[in-house]
Amino acid sequence: MSPSGTLILGWGNPGRLDDGLGPAFAETLETMDLPGVEVDADYQLQIEDAAEVASFERVVFDDADRSGAEPFWLRRLDSSPNGAAIASFTTHSVSPGAILTMTRELFDAEPEAWLLGIRGYEFSEFGEGLSERAKENLRQAVEFVSSALRTGNFQSAEPTADPPADSPRL
Repeated sequence: MSPSGTLILGWGNPGRLDDGLGPAFAETLETMDLPGVEVDADYQLQIEDAAEVASFERVVFDDADRSGAEPFWLRRLDSSPNGAAIASFTTHSVSPGAILTMTRELFDAEPEAWLLGIRGYEFSEFGEGLSERAKENLRQAVEFVSSALRTGNFQSAEPTADPPADSPRL
């Protein structure tokens, strides 16, 4: 069976406020019922995710970003042996790069891979729910990625340094 479709793979802890951005992103996209898109979310990436990733043409890993650009960024991951091994911005135990390396080595599959970092702000307290600023960043990330999924036009996205006050950040 050849790989097809896109996997959205979000991770984070919804019980730690904005750390729940990854699962919130995945859950929001799941409600949109986009053709060819499957969604999975968990507290952290696990080595078992490599088997799931291997059955897709494209994977979008998404997580909260504590200090990155606002409102979000999207970067293509290098699937080469050296590139995949270092492609991570989180402190979670298994990185997206490690998942891609296992996908390639164990399943002989190299899906197009993207890493989405959604800027969060509140991580120090326990509690359910996202901060207002994180909710807005989530909304913008969902809008951007759902458009890319509908059109098939994926490209890296980085916020501009100083956008005009009346324009969107991306």
